[in-house]
Amino acid sequence: MQGKLIIFSAPSGSGKTTIVKHLLANNPNLGFSISACTRDKRGRAEENGKDYYFLTPTEFKHKIDAHEFVEWEEVYPGAYYGTLKSEIERVWEQGKHVIFDVDVRGGLSIKEHYGDRALAIFVKVPSEGELAQRLRGRGTETEDSLSRRLFKVKFEMSFQDEFDVVLVNDDLETALAKAQKLADNFLQNSTIPAKATVI
Repeated sequence: MQGKLIIFSAPSGSGKTTIVKHLLANNPNLGFSISACTRDKRGRAEENGKDYYFLTPTEFKHKIDAHEFVEWEEVYPGAYYGTLKSEIERVWEQGKHVIFDVDVRGGLSIKEHYGDRALAIFVKVPSEGELAQRLRGRGTETEDSLSRRLFKVKFEMSFQDEFDVVLVNDDLETALAKAQKLADNFLQNSTIPAKATVI
């Protein structure tokens, strides 16, 4: 079996993580690509090698220099995130296809690297106002951090037309069903929609 890749990218709060978790729970042929990062663990809830590979900035930079990442980015000053090539190989060696929950530029980098072996999906909420409401609802944002995130959202939205599919998440159950159909078509038939198809 030639392994494939399904990439989900979106601004924070769009629901991509919920969609990815749903697909993982219902498709045993999918394996999650664990990202590497330089931030601290969030309490006891996060585990190294399960939620992220937690690296020091020095370790991360060594891996950049050794070309061990398929994509990486300094998301905020001093905060690095990336996808290790070895992580993709790990999932493929299990006989599974890889599913990603990555930021927008990272998603496009993976798509560029793997071409037609990858399906790149941008998850979008109907409006920025709704996105702000979702982020506020988490209770984890200060007004300052919310303002920074929303500024980043505008930047990330400008890339949506470069993805294969724009999946509008205005109703979660509908979005989950659409995501499953996209995955099925791609994995069974290698069907990639025309660029920036909105569903």
